[in-house]
Amino acid sequence: MRKLSWFAAAFSGAVFLAVYLLPEAVLAPAGACCALVALAGLPLRRKARLRTLLVCFGLATGLCWTGVYCALVRAPALRLNGMETTVTALVTDWPQGNDYSTAVLVEVYGEDGSGVKTLLYLNGEEAADLRPGDRLTVTASFQMADTMAGEPTSYYYAKGVLLIGSGGKKWTAERPAQAPVGCWPALFSGALKDSVARAFPDSTAPLVTALLTGDKTELPDGVYSALRRSGLAHVIAVSGLHVSFLAGLITTLLGRRRRLSAMVGIGLLFFFSAVAGNTPSVQRAALMQALLLIAPLADRENDPPTALSAVLMTLLAINPYAAASVSLQLSFAAVAGIFLFTGPLCERWGRKLPRKPKGFWPRLGCRMARVVFATVATTLGAIVFTTPLMAYYFDSVSLISPLTNLLSLWAVSHAFLGGLVTALVGLVLPAVATVMAWVVSLPVWYLQWLTAALAGLPFASVAVHSIYLVLWMILTYGLIFLWVLWRGPRGRVVVPVCLSTSTLCGALILQAAALTGGRLTVSVLDVGQGLSVALYSQGQTALIDCGGYDAGNVAADHFQSLGLSYIDLVILTHYHDDHAAGIPQLLERVDVGLLILPDVEPDSALRAEVEAAAREHGVGTLFITEGATAELGEANLNIYPPLGSGDSNEEGLSVLGSAGDFDFLVTGDMDTTVEGRLVKYGNLPDTELLVAGHHGSKDASSDQLLQAIQPEWAVISVGYNTYGHPTGETLARLAQYGCRIYRTDWSGTVTITAE
Repeated sequence: MRKLSWFAAAFSGAVFLAVYLLPEAVLAPAGACCALVALAGLPLRRKARLRTLLVCFGLATGLCWTGVYCALVRAPALRLNGMETTVTALVTDWPQGNDYSTAVLVEVYGEDGSGVKTLLYLNGEEAADLRPGDRLTVTASFQMADTMAGEPTSYYYAKGVLLIGSGGKKWTAERPAQAPVGCWPALFSGALKDSVARAFPDSTAPLVTALLTGDKTELPDGVYSALRRSGLAHVIAVSGLHVSFLAGLITTLLGRRRRLSAMVGIGLLFFFSAVAGNTPSVQRAALMQALLLIAPLADRENDPPTALSAVLMTLLAINPYAAASVSLQLSFAAVAGIFLFTGPLCERWGRKLPRKPKGFWPRLGCRMARVVFATVATTLGAIVFTTPLMAYYFDSVSLISPLTNLLSLWAVSHAFLGGLVTALVGLVLPAVATVMAWVVSLPVWYLQWLTAALAGLPFASVAVHSIYLVLWMILTYGLIFLWVLWRGPRGRVVVPVCLSTSTLCGALILQAAALTGGRLTVSVLDVGQGLSVALYSQGQTALIDCGGYDAGNVAADHFQSLGLSYIDLVILTHYHDDHAAGIPQLLERVDVGLLILPDVEPDSALRAEVEAAAREHGVGTLFITEGATAELGEANLNIYPPLGSGDSNEEGLSVLGSAGDFDFLVTGDMDTTVEGRLVKYGNLPDTELLVAGHHGSKDASSDQLLQAIQPEWAVISVGYNTYGHPTGETLARLAQYGCRIYRTDWSGTVTITAE
């Protein structure tokens, strides 16, 4: 069995190299070179020769196969790239609507009959009524799915999507009498979701749906945020946890009939994988569980390294671009950590328990202890290798995760299995399912309460952009490596754990000190194409604007990573999504003392939403029509009223902050004309920091303003956009006045501290 692992690991390594590093043109030559290198291993001894051949031919096969996949599988998509044409397509999943169009996953058929997986954007309300199995005739423009937000990406390729189709105004749909067999899992998934929605209360149905199918579209932002911060987001990414629950249920129902359990179990597991969308994580889990069921029947022992490497090779052979899937990387990293650490930890801790306890209570205590040991060991094993990936991809690490998993996994098991049985019953007996749902909702409510409570704790989750936390992670993984290398038969884990914990505390203290030292700290948060400016001075906090990509969570994460769950003052410059849409999410996460708003646009839907969120959370509001001032620790904030009229940008507030000799200015999205009025009436001082207006638009940061305030630093809060922000004209003006320019799309969150 281990022979297969050498070849499979080499094949997978080659695919990762091909996807991440090697140009497509060199894949075939590089594969040929690897095959030639194998010949150099022929004179070696038997074992060394065999391993050399397996590794080299594995590398050669992986490189060549990726090259073949790129050349052949993408060929039909390349023929449609850049064209606007009429095609026929098969709808393969349920449509997802947004504010502008409806996204539908389809198979587009070319002239040769080959299908290309395509994400198609359709116009018209009728698109929401499409269902898997429908056949479309549509006129649209197509492009390769290799970019996102203007940047090259393998995100869509990793999902098997090769084309993006847009502009689908002219289309017709035909519904066949019977949907193709390949669409049955998607139809069954839709039926399960409908059953859950009918049976469960509104407060629990979205989470049950996410647990069963991985569909998070209806999950409230607050619930998902709490799951993410508490380290429990993996329970709604259908994976090994769910498959193991399902396999355990099948085995329990079928008893000791191993052959029947294997046949039925494998069929149901792969059908469940298809229902959950065949994501890499659930495919990995289904394949590994299938190997586990097959191994005894074939008189083979289950060998974890072989199983893991063989499954990875299989998934990458199906789609080499799956190597870029974050869910695949996290799934395999978690299982590798469990294989490597969970068993030894359980064995080590289990030695401390009596082997044959006497009496009911001692036996019960030992069983409960073993359950706790297994849960903690599995959690620690899973996070060992996933933590660096989480830090790299999501810039955060959940420190509360081990405790959350210990307290919640029993509830996840009951919620998943109970939700599945209830949804299945609901397909035939809706009334009975409604009664069952109230019982199953108990662990779901517990999960929501627990994650919300733990996620709200200071330092529950921390951003790892701090150099101190990066150094802590390097030290921790160095200690893990040394412990694995030299632990010996009685290796103690206490010393490395205590050392890692103490250095973590030190890193958190140093990070907080770096952001809270001095008279005033101004942090322009990285929220993409939006604005959110966090202020801290002598224990008091404020936030100017809260808009952009996931701005409410970004701002809440920023303050909670400092150990704070309270913001004294939130100021909104105006009612545009890129400046205010994050307020409801922010108020879900942290307490706010006062919300300051411009008293304009009474009919604005966003203003109404912000006011409703403030009322719901008991936050006081102050509407500004004239100038106002506020004290923030050692800083003073001068809030200017709207100085323009007409568009929301011109009716916004602006803020001048001062702490000693340090001044900063935030102008929102005001244009050149309104900036002129601010200069005329605002009595502006020389300003050290300018948060550039309107994300670097040519109509902001005017000569008149720059000449008046003479800023030393200019920070532009900007992300991917189609407006050309920041414009070359603005950058040139800022440079002309001697500004040191920082951009959040290049530097991430920018922090400046006034001593």
